[in-house]
Amino acid sequence: MSTPEEGIEKSALLLLTLGGDEAAEVLKHLGPREVQKLGMAMASLKAQPRDKVELVIDELESHFEKGAPIEANEEQIRNMLTKALGDDRAGHIIARIMQGSDTAGIESLKWMDAATTADLIRNEHPQIIATILVHLEFDQAGEILKQFTDRLRNDVLLRIATLDGVQPVALKELNEALTRMLSGTSSIKKAAMGGVRHAAEILNFVGAQAETAVLDNVREYDPDLAQRILDEMFVFENIMDIDDRGIQTLLREVQSDSLVVALKGAAPELREKIFKNMSQRAAEMLREDLEAKGPVRLSEVEAEQKEILKTVRRLAEEGQLMLGGKGGDDAFV
Repeated sequence: MSTPEEGIEKSALLLLTLGGDEAAEVLKHLGPREVQKLGMAMASLKAQPRDKVELVIDELESHFEKGAPIEANEEQIRNMLTKALGDDRAGHIIARIMQGSDTAGIESLKWMDAATTADLIRNEHPQIIATILVHLEFDQAGEILKQFTDRLRNDVLLRIATLDGVQPVALKELNEALTRMLSGTSSIKKAAMGGVRHAAEILNFVGAQAETAVLDNVREYDPDLAQRILDEMFVFENIMDIDDRGIQTLLREVQSDSLVVALKGAAPELREKIFKNMSQRAAEMLREDLEAKGPVRLSEVEAEQKEILKTVRRLAEEGQLMLGGKGGDDAFV
């Protein structure tokens, strides 16, 4: 049986073998983390002999030229990801992939739970912590922030919000702080990470109490910056901004049990918007389930709302729904 690492390498080899169009179709069905792992595996894949390729997918043998090795090509990877995800989504992922070993330690952190990661980095300089967190998924970074003291959490989020890209020297410093997990560094271009949107995305996952405290702290430092972060945040009540067609698309992706719990903490206006975008029978059943549902812990409500928000973001990124009220590119989350 293959290890997870071997499985990723084989999958990367398969995608390179398939070619751009077919590989792009596969990547469209994967989430950001899976795409990033596969992209990084493709970028680091050395030339492979034909017999290894045949062991992985012997049914595609006719697609190979005899004796020709399969080798990663940076331009091929860029084109493949762009074709699959579009310019905006692919650009962020490509920036991470092409950083090479300078983020090897961070990749290790992605497999750790939030409490362990927080213990590992809490004593580092807040700027280093901020640099680490902008390389993680928003929800994981949010969970890690929740483990910090108020003072450290506020400081780190403020640094994320005012971060204007990550320079190679910063990544080198980050590597030195994580020497137990990584090896080597390489010269790279400045990565477009951090900023107001990044800070807002992380704040979406820290919980209401921590969110308020952090924003109050930022507001003392720079009221305009706090408002810009707030404007970029997307919370459960913002589902009201989605048009009816988008709501219907979302409802096809959400399990009824999850929706019942999430709506326990929703405003009456949002509930009514959900009801009116369902069939009469489905709306009646949902109303009955909500009435019959006993008290639910706030943590459970927030957890289900977060899962639905993840679905909203995915659908928005795929162009299947958009938020109203902002117009232009800002309509997408």
